[in-house]
Amino acid sequence: MAADSQRQGGAVACTTEQTQLGEGVRWDGRRGELLRVDILAGRVYRDQVNGDGSLVSIRVYDLPWTIGMIAPVEGDGGWLLGAGRGFVHLAPDGTHRTIAEVSPSGTRMNDGACDPQGRFWAGTLANDHHEGGGALYRLGRDGRVESMLDDLTISNGIGWSPDGRTMYLVDSGPRVIHAFAFDADRGTISDDRILATVPEDVGSPDGMTVDAAGDLWVAIYGGGRVHRYAPDGSLREVRTVPGQESTCCAFGGPGLDRLYVTTATEGWSDEQRRAEPAAGLVYRFDTDATGTPAMPFRPDSDWWAEATQ
Repeated sequence: MAADSQRQGGAVACTTEQTQLGEGVRWDGRRGELLRVDILAGRVYRDQVNGDGSLVSIRVYDLPWTIGMIAPVEGDGGWLLGAGRGFVHLAPDGTHRTIAEVSPSGTRMNDGACDPQGRFWAGTLANDHHEGGGALYRLGRDGRVESMLDDLTISNGIGWSPDGRTMYLVDSGPRVIHAFAFDADRGTISDDRILATVPEDVGSPDGMTVDAAGDLWVAIYGGGRVHRYAPDGSLREVRTVPGQESTCCAFGGPGLDRLYVTTATEGWSDEQRRAEPAAGLVYRFDTDATGTPAMPFRPDSDWWAEATQ
């Protein structure tokens, strides 16, 4: 498909609530539910996906932190959150427990995901978004937290190639998508290269997902679109989104062939939200691709039992 291919329309609104900073959409394969968050509102959403792709709310959790990311936990009915400046366990009944606080004062968790081996990678940003204020942390299965990268600006979407040999990382500040060689056994990254850069007049790359064939689907904040990149970084397709602040995307539904896209109204006044009712909603697209469920966090049982008591 040509690099300038753009599909107009096709986006179907799935919600009516305007989020402040809708983000972190994931497919929880354990329950067959769509998960998402509103970072600034400190809110976690669980949605059922109907056969036609529409969403029905199962439960909404209001928590006392910003919530940047969410992952299912293997062997546990709940979820692991990147919340505030650390990691929090959320149980289905809404109870929660802080696992670790790792990010320095003046920063917060922003986006992250689990690698195929079950480690949780979590990126941060400075509250004032200053250059170099973000970092990337790795929470191991044994509970140890390590700093993996610093000098990022807005550490954002993370994903892995289907063969697990490449890790992708978005830094929204300089508008780039990094590609690293990934050592699955050690859980380390090396050989950083820039896979793609989004032009400033288009927007900034944000949350992302990798489909089963290896293409990257990246929400473009400020651009009202989703870019589909081939593994070599070439732009294959553009999908337009009614919400200009498109923030994250993930495949969901029984066939994992519908792309769900979160959007935001970050910093908007009530008047601005009323003037643009299409902003801040969740949208879906039918696609010719197939995704995969969110990789779960896979904690060692002894440490996890102690951490969540």
